[in-house]
Amino acid sequence: MNNEPLSVPKCVRFVELNAKALRALADGDLAGGSTEAGVALDEHFVGDRARWIFGYRADQLAKDPSVGPWIARAAVSEPDGTVVGDAGFHGPPDEAGVVEVGYTVVPAYRRQGYARAMLRALLVRAAAEPDVRTVRATIRSDNDASLATIKGFGFTRVGERGNERDGLELVFEVPADAIQS
Repeated sequence: MNNEPLSVPKCVRFVELNAKALRALADGDLAGGSTEAGVALDEHFVGDRARWIFGYRADQLAKDPSVGPWIARAAVSEPDGTVVGDAGFHGPPDEAGVVEVGYTVVPAYRRQGYARAMLRALLVRAAAEPDVRTVRATIRSDNDASLATIKGFGFTRVGERGNERDGLELVFEVPADAIQS
């Protein structure tokens, strides 16, 4: 008899991180960010990298409020209500109908299926949008966990690019009409 636990699919819902929540998190104010979001956020939300990302998203939202429905959300595990990460798109679809996904799992909840649950929810959302034709995922070449996460979702590697902050990144895409809900 196999004594390994059964893998139970995870379920997440997304909670908006509005401009005030994003700015509070960028400033390192976890309590203020949590109050604005209406959920208890994890310390991970005010780590150095998270603060940079949330600051960038706050600036993006200040420049163009229409990006709000697309960008950063807290990912909340259901039914227990624990915040397990954040996810969203880098912005609305571009002129070619491409949106790029982004997700991060709080370290204490990694390797439990939450990244796949977040990605699944993002893909379903993207496929439901008439202006989205392609979903992109850009992943550091050494990020084995994220590379494993996208497997089984129909992504195809379409290229690579480098940048100063993250080094070599691999670019994957999936057509929106190929996404299964």
